Amino acid sequence: MKAPNWLGRLFGRGRTEWPAAGPPENPGTKLERVLGYAFARGELLDTALTHPSAAVGSDVHYERLEFLGDAVLDLAIADLLMRKFPTAKEGPLSKQRASIVNARTLALKAQAIELNEMMRLGKGEEKSGGREKTSILAAVFEAVIGAIYTDGGLAPAQQVVERLFENDIGGPAAERDYKTELQEVAYRHFRTQPVYELIGTEGPDHAKRFTTRIRIAGRELGVAEGGSKKQSEQAAARLALDRIEEERGERDG
Repeated sequence: MKAPNWLGRLFGRGRTEWPAAGPPENPGTKLERVLGYAFARGELLDTALTHPSAAVGSDVHYERLEFLGDAVLDLAIADLLMRKFPTAKEGPLSKQRASIVNARTLALKAQAIELNEMMRLGKGEEKSGGREKTSILAAVFEAVIGAIYTDGGLAPAQQVVERLFENDIGGPAAERDYKTELQEVAYRHFRTQPVYELIGTEGPDHAKRFTTRIRIAGRELGVAEGGSKKQSEQAAARLALDRIEEERGERDG
């Protein structure tokens, strides 16, 4: 006797088949989507993501594109600032550009678009933590911009830079937030947060000076003063960032 249709459905016959999941997105395709730019010559992107340690015996690595991308970034950011602040003077504009086009900022931007996961590193560089090194991350980011310029010209490169940095433009006199930068760097390299300690105040009420000491993982990395507690903390954070960058640069070398 033939089972009723509802029994067949209950025990599995006539079961709905869910469509199979598609293949995972290719990393290069994902990056193009994030950048808003599709490469006509995919080998340029491959080169931009290749560290010299992964190109033993070959010149096909990111250094030439990095050189080009550095210049393109300077021009694109300068153009963006000039258009956004048409009456600003050269000094504040230069200060703002320097707050954006520097190794720490570019390294953070590289991580934000996951270049650290896509880079090709040699075994030695991989073992030494190359995917977290500020110098390498910044270089790869510049190389990607250089690759876009080489592939499509200045206009698309400027568009990508503007898309990635439009929220970093805070005004011609904007200051870098060293405390926020240090918090990110401290967690990435030491898995802990900076500790700020006010160790002194001096001067009359109308002209007080505050001195702050900063420690990370028990190490003193900077002591600085300022006209307010906030200013002294920012100054100490800047010293700590410089110290960490110097130490890691010596280690990278």
